[in-house]
Amino acid sequence: MTHPRRILVTSALPYINGVKHLGNLAGSMLPADVYSRMMRLLGHDVTYICATDEHGTPAELAAQAAGVSVQDYCDEQYEIQRAAGEGFNLSFDWFGRTSRPANHALTQHLAQALESQGLIEERTSKQVYSVDDGRFLPDRYVEGTCPTCGYEKARGDQCDNCGRLLDPVDLINPYSAVSGGRNIEIRDTNHLYLLQTRMQDRIREWVNSKGANWPSLAVSIANKWLDEGLIARAITRDLSWGVKVTDPDGNLRPGFEDKVFYVWFDAPIGYISATQEWAEANGKDWEALWKTDKGADEVEYVQFMGKDNVAFHTVSFPVTLLGCGEPWKTVDKLKAFNWVTWYGGKFSTSMKRGVFMDQALSLLPSDYWRWYLIANAPEGSDAAFTWEGFQSAVNSDLANVLGNFVNRITKYCVSKFDGQVPANGTPGEAEAWMTAELKERLPRLIEYYEAMEFRKAAAETRAIWAAGNEYLTKAEPWVKYKSDVDAAAVGVRAGLNLAALFGIIAQPIIPDAAKKILDALGIPEEHRKMPGAAPDTDFAALLDALPHGMAISAPDVLFQKIEDEQVAEWTERFGGGN
Repeated sequence: MTHPRRILVTSALPYINGVKHLGNLAGSMLPADVYSRMMRLLGHDVTYICATDEHGTPAELAAQAAGVSVQDYCDEQYEIQRAAGEGFNLSFDWFGRTSRPANHALTQHLAQALESQGLIEERTSKQVYSVDDGRFLPDRYVEGTCPTCGYEKARGDQCDNCGRLLDPVDLINPYSAVSGGRNIEIRDTNHLYLLQTRMQDRIREWVNSKGANWPSLAVSIANKWLDEGLIARAITRDLSWGVKVTDPDGNLRPGFEDKVFYVWFDAPIGYISATQEWAEANGKDWEALWKTDKGADEVEYVQFMGKDNVAFHTVSFPVTLLGCGEPWKTVDKLKAFNWVTWYGGKFSTSMKRGVFMDQALSLLPSDYWRWYLIANAPEGSDAAFTWEGFQSAVNSDLANVLGNFVNRITKYCVSKFDGQVPANGTPGEAEAWMTAELKERLPRLIEYYEAMEFRKAAAETRAIWAAGNEYLTKAEPWVKYKSDVDAAAVGVRAGLNLAALFGIIAQPIIPDAAKKILDALGIPEEHRKMPGAAPDTDFAALLDALPHGMAISAPDVLFQKIEDEQVAEWTERFGGGN
């Protein structure tokens, strides 16, 4: 391995309204965590930042429905989401909140910087006004029929059916999402507009410069927006909950006393402000990660998100960072994901379709879900979640291939070799075969992680586990023990070392099970790093790395198989099936 790299990782900020479903987890937070874990195992300096996205219309509507203040609602939901993240072993270095003062101050600063660069201007626009509610309605407060596809429950900012970005005044038969009232008027109101049109050529040049570091999905979405032509977009809304619009002196901007910044303007700024909070709490220098004149030009910035967030991260947020005239770090590598689908439709928070993070943890430990979602990551296309596929992956990959291997070799060592790594015997053909497998597969596994190809990384991890099982079939220590204890000792010793290796490579995806394996084998923390990255790696030595005579124990059963009765019960409870 070359010298350690500095890597900044962010995953799309989960919105505050409710526990996230497995599709949200699979499309941003989980792969970001798996990538961060592997980069740490390779010895790199990783900072993984996330936060809850707390402003905007849905938070106000959800708080109103719950009969509590928006602040109290967000406080409660933040703790719920933080606990769910902990339950899934998401290794955030910091899990912040966009409602905190740091994000307010930075959002206001960047808006003023953009205005000083001539990229923000105040305009009078037409906006939906609800006579029944006595207020202007921000885009998500308005619903109606999509003028493009005819979907009758389109929101004022975007149609969930066809994906088209909308202006509330374009909706057919609009009504208030607050009261349901249809006494709607179109009135004049003033807002601040971000003049993205002036950044069109610079953004396209920037997107083109990313080349191989972005998957084709991300590039195609960015170019689609650019080809259609960027437009000036309002970055303020008529809301009370959010970042207030101020002047350079910190006073409320005249005429904007009852307005706040648009949530999609301040939310990605939350990556930076959450990093500030992390740095302040840990005595770190946040500018070294975010300011190119303070060392951030040497940082690899990696973003993870679902495809619905790509346009904002490849166009809108870069307009802010590149247009403000300050030396901000922009993303280097961007990993975009398709959808995890749920029996013919999308997982949906608002429609309560699918399994949510807290529900999943009430059924099975997080490792079961983590493995399935990474092994079936929605990379090249949408990926369908099915109970039958989940059952098959857990039973085959985790219980049979990994769990059975570790269980067999550790119990046999305890039974026949007094629970100690045997020292006798000389390696032979079976060990040479296994060494060749490791020499080929471990570097390839690392390459898949570096390329953020998670399905392939999971498949290669399983292939290494499977090779270990084939090795035991070739080595046959339980057969040889009857006539040649030393020959059996070679197989047990290599098998124990493979069990340790399997635990090490399992750490990014299934950290709890990996820890159980490595703890049972007595592997010190400092020896749990990923092998195989250095060009001079001695792969044969991996089969004889544990100290001879070291005491080991057999861990409890690592994975319980999922029974057909459980699948039937969950199908009945959560839906799914034919």
